[in-house]
Amino acid sequence: MKKDTHPDYHEITVQMTDGSTYNTRSTWGSAGDTIKLDIDPKTHPAWTGVHRLLDSGGQLAKFNKRFSGFGLKNE
Repeated sequence: MKKDTHPDYHEITVQMTDGSTYNTRSTWGSAGDTIKLDIDPKTHPAWTGVHRLLDSGGQLAKFNKRFSGFGLKNE
């Protein structure tokens, strides 16, 4: 295997939305870092069956404001 062609592969901690954690190996961050998930299998609609709108940074509000007058008009 060639030297210096692969990223650093180290152990990190993953924190789920409910606060539980587990250790895994990754190329993300630095050794010992913690990544906090916004969406995981405990909260994602594909696994829970419960759908909710996530509006991070007001993107949904911005979209609704921009396209509020767009659509079919009944005359």
